[in-house]
Amino acid sequence: MADLSRRNALRLAGLGAATAVAGGVGIWRTSTDGSAIDPEAGGLLAQPAVLTSTGGRLEVELVAGRGVTLAGRETQALGYNGSSPGPTLHVRPGDTLRVRLTNRLDEATNLHTHGLHVSPEGRSDNIFRVVGPGESGDYEFAIPADHPAGTFWYHPHHHGTVADQLFGGLFGALIVAGADDPDLPERLLVVSDISLDAGGRPAKPSLPEIMAGREGDLVLVNGQRLPRLDVVAGVTERWRFVNACVSRFVRLQLDGHRLGLLGLDGQALGPPMDVDAVTLAPGNRADLVVSLQRAGRHTLRTLAVDRGGMGMMMGSNDTSRETALAEVRAVEASRSGPPEPKAWPGPGLPDLRDRDVARRRRITFTMGMSMGMSMGMGPGGMTFGFDGVEFDPARVDQDPRLGTVEEWTIANTTPMDHPFHLHVWPMQLIAGPGSSATDRPDWRDVVIVPGGGEVRVLVSFEKFGGRTVYHCHILDHEDRGMMGIVQTQG
Repeated sequence: MADLSRRNALRLAGLGAATAVAGGVGIWRTSTDGSAIDPEAGGLLAQPAVLTSTGGRLEVELVAGRGVTLAGRETQALGYNGSSPGPTLHVRPGDTLRVRLTNRLDEATNLHTHGLHVSPEGRSDNIFRVVGPGESGDYEFAIPADHPAGTFWYHPHHHGTVADQLFGGLFGALIVAGADDPDLPERLLVVSDISLDAGGRPAKPSLPEIMAGREGDLVLVNGQRLPRLDVVAGVTERWRFVNACVSRFVRLQLDGHRLGLLGLDGQALGPPMDVDAVTLAPGNRADLVVSLQRAGRHTLRTLAVDRGGMGMMMGSNDTSRETALAEVRAVEASRSGPPEPKAWPGPGLPDLRDRDVARRRRITFTMGMSMGMSMGMGPGGMTFGFDGVEFDPARVDQDPRLGTVEEWTIANTTPMDHPFHLHVWPMQLIAGPGSSATDRPDWRDVVIVPGGGEVRVLVSFEKFGGRTVYHCHILDHEDRGMMGIVQTQG
C-alpha cells in the first residue's frame, strides 16, 4: 500500500467531495413539476423529549426505525422512537442506565454511548454486539459514582453501516448531571446534516463523497432548519452542543458576541473561557455559556472550516462551508433573571502530566491505493487504516496494561484532517494544534489531527478491562477500515 505523505502531496484527481448520486436531494430543491422547493425554516427551537433517571435508574426502550419529521416535512429518514434526534437520556453519576434497543430497520444495528467511561464488555458499551433486523437487544451501563458530569451522546456503531445510519438520523444526546452543575437555563442543540433523495430517503453518497467524507445539503439543529431561539437580554444560559454530523466540521459563532466555553466532550474546564468561536469535529461536544446584554437579532452560524481533502477536481475545495444554524432573538427583560453562578465546576478528571508513563506509542493515520480486494478497501481501490493496515476484528492493535498511564502520539500522513476517537477512556491533550494554552487539564474524547501533523495525548487505562476500538470519526473512513482494536491487559 502506498501511503499519502502530506496534505498537498497528491490530492488525488477526481476524488474530491463534489457530486451527489444521480437523483439525490431532489425532494428538497425541485418538485416533480420543476418548481423550486425550500425546506421550511424558522419556528421556535424544539427540545427533544427528555427521559430522566429516578432512584438511581433509567430504563428506556429505543426503537430504531424509519419515518421522521425533518425541517417541518415528513421523510423516510431514520430516528429513535420516531424522532431525530432521539430522546435525551438524563442520568447522574452512580446511576444504572438500561436500554432495550429494538431494531425496525432492514439491516443490523447496535448502540454506542459516545464518551461514557463505562465497561466495553458484555451488555455495556460493547460495539461488537449486533442487533439484527426485527430483533431487540438489552444494554446495561453502570455509570461510575465519580463519572464527570457533562454532555455525551449515543448512536449506532455496527461496523460498515455506521455512517449510513448516523447520516440517516440515528443519534441522541446523553447528559450526565452533576451535583455542582451551575443553576442556569439550558438548551440542547444537536447539529446534524443530511441529503434526501426524491423519495424522502437518505441519499446514497457518491464515490467522491465517501473519499472525502460526506456532508449533507440540509444542515439542521434538533431536526429543524434555521430555528429561532428567544432569549432574555442579560440572562445567562447554558447551551449544550453536539456535532452529530458524519463528516462536517462545525465552527460555532454567535454574531457580535463572545462565548463562554464551559466544557468540551463532557469534561468541565473550570470557569468559562472567553472565546470568539469553537471548532467541533464530528463527535465533539461543547458546553457554552451565553449572555446577550441587549435586545436584538443575531445569527448563530458555523463558519467555514478547511479540513483538507482528497482532490481539487470537480469543483471541490474540501471545506465545511459557512452556514447559518439559527436565529437568536434577545428581548428586554421585564424583570431580572437568575444571577450568574458565583462558582463554576472544576475539572472532573485529574491532571496526568505528573504521572509516570508506562509506555509511549505512535499511531498513524494512513491512506493509500490497493490493487487487490480487502475488507477495508474503499471505492476506487482506496485503503483506509492505521499504521498501513486496515481494520481487522481478529487483531489486537494496542495492548495497554490496566491501571497504567500511556502517552500516545497520533500522527497523520494523509492530506486531510482526521478526528481521532478513543472509546471508554478519555484523552488528555498535551501537545498539538488545538491544545489549551492554559495550565488546566484539557480532556477530549475526539481530537483533531491535522493533515501532515500530529498530537500527543495521555490516557489513563483505569477501572475497565476489555476490548474496544479507536477510529477516525469521519465515519465513512471508519466504515472502510480506519479503525483499530485496543485491549487492556490485567
